[in-house]
Amino acid sequence: MELAPELQFKHYAVRELGLPSEVLVEIGDVSQDEVSVCADADRHVYYAPHTDPRVVEALAASHWFGLEEWRTSGPGGSKTY
Repeated sequence: MELAPELQFKHYAVRELGLPSEVLVEIGDVSQDEVSVCADADRHVYYAPHTDPRVVEALAASHWFGLEEWRTSGPGGSKTY
């Protein structure tokens, strides 16, 4: 991705990411095998436009970073491109 070339985004099912229990509780009754998350799982960064909105909302309240947050105020904020 051009915005943060050091990140490697893939599409995952919620279940594949092993998300924290507070995120799973927040997303509620969604199929963890069918709902998609676009993320760099190693760096805990998600790309909201390609992620289910219910998951985006839950991840935003966790230790995960949205891509824009990661680039501006998170660990990626000190990078120059």
